[in-house]
Amino acid sequence: MRWLVFRGLPLRLTRSVFRDLAILMVGFGLLVGMVFPYAVHRMGVPKEHVLSVRFHLYCLLAGLIVAGMNMLIANGVVRSRLRLVAGRLKDVRARLERIKQEGDTSGCDPEHCFLPVDSDDELGETSEAFNQMARALGDALRTNTAVRRLAERLVEQLRMEEMARAALDQLIEHTLSSGGAVLLAREGQLQLAAARGLARPEALTTHPEVCRVFERLDGARIEVPAGVVLDRVLAQFPPREVLMQAVSHHGRAIGVVLLASDRSYREEEVRRLRLLSRPLALAFHNALAYEEMERVAALDGLTGCYNRRFGLNRLREEFARARRMDAPLAVILFDIDHFKSINDTWGHLAGDRVLASLARQIRLSVRQGDLLVRYGGEEFLAVLPFAGEEEAAKAAERIRETVGASAVPCGSVSLNVTLSAGVAAWPQQEVETEVELVDLADAALYHAKRSGRNCVICRSAMLQGDRRPNAALYLKA
Repeated sequence: MRWLVFRGLPLRLTRSVFRDLAILMVGFGLLVGMVFPYAVHRMGVPKEHVLSVRFHLYCLLAGLIVAGMNMLIANGVVRSRLRLVAGRLKDVRARLERIKQEGDTSGCDPEHCFLPVDSDDELGETSEAFNQMARALGDALRTNTAVRRLAERLVEQLRMEEMARAALDQLIEHTLSSGGAVLLAREGQLQLAAARGLARPEALTTHPEVCRVFERLDGARIEVPAGVVLDRVLAQFPPREVLMQAVSHHGRAIGVVLLASDRSYREEEVRRLRLLSRPLALAFHNALAYEEMERVAALDGLTGCYNRRFGLNRLREEFARARRMDAPLAVILFDIDHFKSINDTWGHLAGDRVLASLARQIRLSVRQGDLLVRYGGEEFLAVLPFAGEEEAAKAAERIRETVGASAVPCGSVSLNVTLSAGVAAWPQQEVETEVELVDLADAALYHAKRSGRNCVICRSAMLQGDRRPNAALYLKA
């Protein structure tokens, strides 16, 4: 199809722009060569010099040479740039396709995907528009890749702590942050679920700006806030910028994500954090629901302690972690003295009240990270990570004294009860499994019963033959 240029419309003769340009240049050169002799004659040059056949041929030849030179210049200036644009388009297409399929965003950078902007004309504008398009496409695909990878990592986890660590790793990677933290709402307050690269991250749970973001369910972008210090190798320094984003599900606040960087964030990275917070909110909501269901299923209905099955599973995990980290782990086995006589004399309802009261007092006496398990009818197992035998024995003695000094109201009477306890710890006791460790604590408890009850006996002291009745602590010398 052929049409002429009119009021800005393009003049097209063939399917090739440069072929059209060549035809037009040759035509214009021939036209100039034909008109030039008559123009020169009108300027006063004698007719016999300029209207000869030879001069006409020279003029036509000069027109063709000028047209050829123009074509060479156009090819050198315009076509080379268009070839660069076409080549970069193919390259960008291949790289973006690789990003979409493999998630590899390493190759789509300004050096490989962008065109040089070295002119102020339409070619420069074309290059700039191309670079903006490539940047937008690359950012969009990187965001999609980040969402997909985050979702893949989240579905692999069920426990909240593991999920929070996996999510934080992905958020730091896809926003090029230097550090960050995930804080979750539990028991009416923010608690630290995961942190990386931050010094004193636990202080964030009460930071006014973090609490404001959590309450308003929005985000914040702050430059160098007080109280946040990045920890890279041995150096600590304030970040250049901090991003905070509330995580919510159907209007219910779940937590806050905080990211810190020693550089300023790009707008695309800020938008990416907002987008990533959506699948994160759903995953955290499901994990919290699963955690609550697991907690309810794992608890003993009467005492609120972990039941035996779940408690022993947790003990197995803690024992494996202690061996892996070469950290101490202690267990205390409690037994209520003369509990059968309480049931026989005052009834099972009174026995239930004694069990519930005892469990509450032990929970208040142990550390936050310790585990309390209803091991048997009137037996309780306390698991103390990172505690040695002596520390556990002191905790057991403190609990024994607290229980002995209190009374359990049962109708018109108050019942006084006492405890016996056996203590064992790894690695002081060289055992291979957590079951063996509990068996040693059970043996120490048996000797506490045989020694007059209402006392605490450690496994190491028992091995030395210490059998002093009613002694508070039998510790290894």
